[in-house]
Amino acid sequence: MGNPKAFLTIPRKEAGYRPIHDRILDFSEVEQTLNSNDRRQQASRCMDCGVPFCHWACPLGNKAPEWNDALYKGDWEQAYRLLNSTNDFPEFTGRICPALCEKACVLNLMDHEPTTNREDECAIVEHAFSEDYVHVEIPERNGKTVAVIGAGPAGLVAANQLNHKGYKVTVFEARENAGGLLRYGIPNFKLNKSIIDRRLRLLEEEGIEFRYNQQIDVTKLPEGFDAYVVSTGTPTARDLKIPGRELKGVYFALELLSQQNRILAGMEFSKDELVNCKGKDVLVIGGGDTGSDCIGTAHRQGCKSVTQIEIMPKPVEGPEDPKNPWPNWPRTLKTTSSHEEGCTRRWNINSLEFLGKNGKLTGVKVQPIDWKPNPEGGRPLMVEAGEPEIIKAEAVFLAMGFLKPQQPEFAENVFVAGDAASGASLVVRAMASGRKIAAQVDKFLNK
Repeated sequence: MGNPKAFLTIPRKEAGYRPIHDRILDFSEVEQTLNSNDRRQQASRCMDCGVPFCHWACPLGNKAPEWNDALYKGDWEQAYRLLNSTNDFPEFTGRICPALCEKACVLNLMDHEPTTNREDECAIVEHAFSEDYVHVEIPERNGKTVAVIGAGPAGLVAANQLNHKGYKVTVFEARENAGGLLRYGIPNFKLNKSIIDRRLRLLEEEGIEFRYNQQIDVTKLPEGFDAYVVSTGTPTARDLKIPGRELKGVYFALELLSQQNRILAGMEFSKDELVNCKGKDVLVIGGGDTGSDCIGTAHRQGCKSVTQIEIMPKPVEGPEDPKNPWPNWPRTLKTTSSHEEGCTRRWNINSLEFLGKNGKLTGVKVQPIDWKPNPEGGRPLMVEAGEPEIIKAEAVFLAMGFLKPQQPEFAENVFVAGDAASGASLVVRAMASGRKIAAQVDKFLNK
């Protein structure tokens, strides 16, 4: 550790976001960057704890103390090598990971100013690309083949790991390009798709074959491969089947997010197909990150107003969660860059009916509710806590999560990775699953 007292003298400094009046006019990334000197100072704040809870909290097992120390000392290449040893694609997690490591940082326990691991990670990998530390590595082939079904984060990581172990890897993807929710779910203002394209070019140069627009039935996997990795994600969104669901103007969140990302990629849609919020009062149902992404997208499309409702109670405000204390992830109120751009947020609201006129949505009937303990145990009981009311809306986006897929019984050479196995989770967990499954495939094919 280069500077053991830095955490005492150097405060946490984040790069922050572009000004709101500027960023809502485009889909460029909202997050800014620090200069290299400030970034090295932030890395110096890492205390290299005897028990690195950051390492424990990270699903990938990133060695933050080691690469922060190398970054502070100015050895950017060593920092990248250490980071890349556990993380296949730090340019993704450095932008969109919720940074479980930072919440588990000892400095977060002490003064709620943890080391800026996520931003440091992004700075390291971007420096690596700009300084040509990232090289094409074509491994010696071992004569065995693996098919990866689904090119989301879990599938891409599994493909990368298996390719480097010498397997000939073919990735089958149902959509027109790779990335999964990285490309079709996360807005460009959080992750510019050129970042994904840059990595895909590298994977292709290293020998991975991608086949797009391939609708694969997992019960009838393509023949001719020694092993298979099923990483098809969680394709089914949770629906809200209340009266009026058929009205025009009620959409799943990904109908908005996927289409907007495709439009930015140059795809065109007819007027009837277009999902657009311009001049509309927008209601987002669901309080998670996907709902937040809808808010930011609605602003950039020129909406009139945005309201976000959540059926669960409002999370505790402040940095600490008494029910889930450090070093675990605190379930506290999260305010994203999209929320800062303007949004009415409400909790304990149940949706009763979609209202419309001439087949088009005009509003949603909702009701304040509360939760009381279930005398028989289990899920709390919902009780009415107010009179029904109507929220005006010409566009509603359902962002209530995804259903865990039910997988068939597979042959012993078929392995399931990421959300396809666990249900919807974080990108970093999907990537960790991809690494784990790749190791299992390698062990199976060499037993």
